[in-house]
Amino acid sequence: MKVSVVGGGLAGCEAALQLTQQGYLVRLMEMRPEKSTEAHHTDSLGELVCTNSFKSEDPANAHGQLKREMRMLGSVLLHSADVSRVPAGAALAVDRTLFTQAMTAAIEAESAIEIVREECTDLPHGPTIIATGPLTSDPLSEAIQQELGDGGLSFFDAIAPIVHRDGLDENVIFAAGRFDQDADYLNCPMSEPEYLAFVEALRGGVGHQGHDWDTVPYFEGCLPIEVMASRGKDTLRFGPMKPIGLTDPQTGKRPWAVVQLRREDRTGQMWNLVGFQTRLQIGEQREIFKTIPGLSNAEFLRWGSIHRNSYLNFPGCLSSSGSSKERTDLIFAGQLTGVEGYTESAASGILAGINLGRSLSDQEPLIPPPTTMLGGLFRYLRDADPKHFQPMNSNWGLVDPLSQRIRSKRARRESLAQRANENFLVWMQESGLTLDKARASA
Repeated sequence: MKVSVVGGGLAGCEAALQLTQQGYLVRLMEMRPEKSTEAHHTDSLGELVCTNSFKSEDPANAHGQLKREMRMLGSVLLHSADVSRVPAGAALAVDRTLFTQAMTAAIEAESAIEIVREECTDLPHGPTIIATGPLTSDPLSEAIQQELGDGGLSFFDAIAPIVHRDGLDENVIFAAGRFDQDADYLNCPMSEPEYLAFVEALRGGVGHQGHDWDTVPYFEGCLPIEVMASRGKDTLRFGPMKPIGLTDPQTGKRPWAVVQLRREDRTGQMWNLVGFQTRLQIGEQREIFKTIPGLSNAEFLRWGSIHRNSYLNFPGCLSSSGSSKERTDLIFAGQLTGVEGYTESAASGILAGINLGRSLSDQEPLIPPPTTMLGGLFRYLRDADPKHFQPMNSNWGLVDPLSQRIRSKRARRESLAQRANENFLVWMQESGLTLDKARASA
C-alpha cells in the first residue's frame, strides 16, 4: 500500500521514514522548488529556517529529555544533527548546509519513498499525513479548513540576524560560556548606559508595516526583541541579554547585559544573535544593531525578517493523536498542529508515522504516558482550552509531578528525566515498538 506524506520538512521526513519501517510505500510531496515560501532559501528536505540550534542535550533539560525519547524511536533529525553538529556548549547546534544535505540524503536513499516535487493544493485521497508546517500554502490551507470545519489560528514568527565573524571587534567581544562552561559563545558586553540606550532605540524602532501588530498573538517563546523591550527596561536583561554566569575579562566584572552570538556553521564564519528575532525594518536593524558593542563594523549576512506562521486549533478540531475526527487515516503533524520548535515538530512526525500505520492495521493510536516529555506535550495538545489554545514547546510543566516534593530544581529535573526515560522504555516495550539501540546510545 502507498501512503502520502505532504511536506518535506522535519516532521514530514520523520513520518515518511517511520512508515517505510512498517513496510509502506510513501509518496512524499514537497512543493519547493516549484513554489517557495517567504522563509525558505533552498529546495532541500528538512531545511532549517529560524535557527541552527536544537537546544539543550542535557537530559535534565526538557529539550534534552525529548531528544532521548526521539533517539529511542530512531529519529532521522538527530542522526543528521550528529553528523553536522558545531560546538555550542550543552546545546545541539548544526551546520545548516550539512544538516539539510544529511536529511535529504537519508530520504533519497530509501527506495520505498517517492519524492514528488509539486504543490499539493488539496487533501490527497487515501491514507495521508499533512506536515506542511507553519507556511502551508493558501490553497491547501483552505482545503484543510474545509475538511476540519475550523478556520484555524495564525501568528507571526520572527527570524534573528546573522553576522560574519571577520567583522567582529575582538577587543570588545569575548568568548565564554556561562559559569565557565565551554567557550562556544561570543559575548558582546554592555554597560548600564549602553543597555538603556539600546532598549530605548528598540522601543523607537520602526517595524514592518501592513499588519495590525498590536493584535498579533505572538508565541511567548519567540517574541521579537523589540516587543520584549516594550515590556519594561529590564525585560531583556533578565531574558536573552542576561549576563548571569559571565565575566568580562577586560573589567573582571559581570557586564550589565550581554548579547550572545552562537555559531551557525562548522567553520565559525557565521554567528547568530541569540534571541534577537525581530520584525524591525532592515534600515532600523542596521542602525540599532550596529550600536551593540563589538558589532559596529559587523557584516550582517542575514537580517531579521518576519513571516506568517499558521497552526490548527488542535484540541478543537483534531483527535488526541492528531487525526481528523472524521478520517482516522488523515493525520496532521509538525508545527501545523501547535507544537513549537524543531525537535517538537519532528517528534510529532515520528508519532504520526507510527499511528498512521496502526490506523491502517485497525489498531488504536499510541501516545506515550504523560510522565514522558512527548506524552506530556500531546496531553497538552489534547486537553488545552480550544478558546485560548496557543503553541507549546517542551518544558517540565507538561509532565506529571513527582510523588514527593524535591526542593532542588536540578535534582527535581534529574528525577523527572529518569522517570521519563524509564517510563518511555516501558511504553515502547508494551506497545511493541522496536528500540533503536544505536541512536538511543548516541
